[in-house]
Amino acid sequence: MENGVLFQYFEWNLPSDGQLWNQLARDAEHLAATGVTSVWIPPAYKGGGPDDVGYGVYDLYDFGEFDQKGTVRTKYGTRQELEKAIAALHDNGIQVILDTVLDHRMNGDGTERFEAQPVAADNRLDNIGAPRQIESYTEFTFPGRGDTYSDFKWHWHHFSGVDYDNLTGQNEIFRIIGPGKGWSQGVDKENANYDYLMGNDVDVNNPEVADELIKWGDWVINTFGFDGFRMDAAKHIDNVFTRRFLEETRHHADRDLYAVSEYWSEDQGALEGFLSAVDGATDLFDVPLHFNFHEASEKGEDYDMRRLLDNTLTICSQQHAVTFVDNHDSQPGGSLASEVKDWFKPLAYALILLMKEGYPVIFYGDYYSVTHTTEPDEENDSPQTVREASPHRKIIDILLEARRRFAYGEETRLLDHASTVGLVRHGDAEHPGSGLVLLLSNGDDGTKKVCVGPEHAGENWKELTGSICENVIIDSDGYGEFSVKGRNLSVWVKDCDKT
Repeated sequence: MENGVLFQYFEWNLPSDGQLWNQLARDAEHLAATGVTSVWIPPAYKGGGPDDVGYGVYDLYDFGEFDQKGTVRTKYGTRQELEKAIAALHDNGIQVILDTVLDHRMNGDGTERFEAQPVAADNRLDNIGAPRQIESYTEFTFPGRGDTYSDFKWHWHHFSGVDYDNLTGQNEIFRIIGPGKGWSQGVDKENANYDYLMGNDVDVNNPEVADELIKWGDWVINTFGFDGFRMDAAKHIDNVFTRRFLEETRHHADRDLYAVSEYWSEDQGALEGFLSAVDGATDLFDVPLHFNFHEASEKGEDYDMRRLLDNTLTICSQQHAVTFVDNHDSQPGGSLASEVKDWFKPLAYALILLMKEGYPVIFYGDYYSVTHTTEPDEENDSPQTVREASPHRKIIDILLEARRRFAYGEETRLLDHASTVGLVRHGDAEHPGSGLVLLLSNGDDGTKKVCVGPEHAGENWKELTGSICENVIIDSDGYGEFSVKGRNLSVWVKDCDKT
């Protein structure tokens, strides 16, 4: 999609009121009007209860339809409400991307005993202590669903590791022992082998498991009409299976399916290695770019803005880069907390929305609202949980408009100053009046003499965000002297009313 935008329609601390699907259905028309082309929804199947964000996966086939784990609905609503939201999005030309958690299962229905080897948390290849029999919640019989949609039941031999021994009450990592058992090899090398993440680690090298997950992939696409997958925890799943899962579900689908994977690593080489291993079957979130934003927001004027795109997928694997500022994991309290500070977020969003490279993501918490925990003060002697509207929605709307109307054509990067940087989009014939200049400053007010092209000679250009009132006249050689306020951004476009 030309100038597509992916919207992450959840944050970690949404109210557990079962209303997200209803809200999403009402919001579909607005999202389409702003230029959103795809919506990434949270894990929509049953977890450990009505408060489960979705990553504590219990039953992949229960989308809020069966009475299991003390609830029929999920945190976000019922299956019927989800189907109405999908229909509303599709009616407005928006694709729906399902957050797909295949790595682990949690909240089992019963315990089983089996042999296991305790291993070190910081080196999963380091055995600690002797192998022994343990007992853990590895039996999944789905008594509320029965055999509806699938008669597959999960047992200990379908997993490669667990993190709890019910016999001793110990919480540590255990590698399950049995024929053909062992950690997957096509995973990240952190902790020597990062196959194990949490809960009951799904053994995708077990043929029964692999076949069941691919069967589920076919079922979920054909049943709900999802347009693709957001693959969770890709660094913990054997990349051979990830490639097979995507290839086979695409083969069986009656349309193209999009895929983006979460491989949470700052190591550009690890990301490129994963892309090579799956033969480019999926895009990847540009995690190194997120961490550049995070570092820039922490260091302020001490950060060298010329480094903003260094070591990123946006530079090295442009066709696979999905760019984002923050998400549910990086937000405060998240498992990978690394939030970009508020003062820098508008600058970061301006870059990902207006540059040519990457598929940009808008985070729900940055557009609508997010839950914060306040620090104790004189009036409240304990932390308070407060839901606050995002201060960034207005500027994101302006940037989305700029993306829809002006962000076309070739790009010239202006990464030539430690505190004032930017880019030029030169426009194209298919979008009359398109083209823009973006400037970003993390220090003082700045200016740049920028060539937008001699074809623009004599034009009046205005600043779109309202931070600067004076227009710029493009000279006979196609240059203009553009400015930006300190610790701010400016977006310059042709002023059709004055040209």
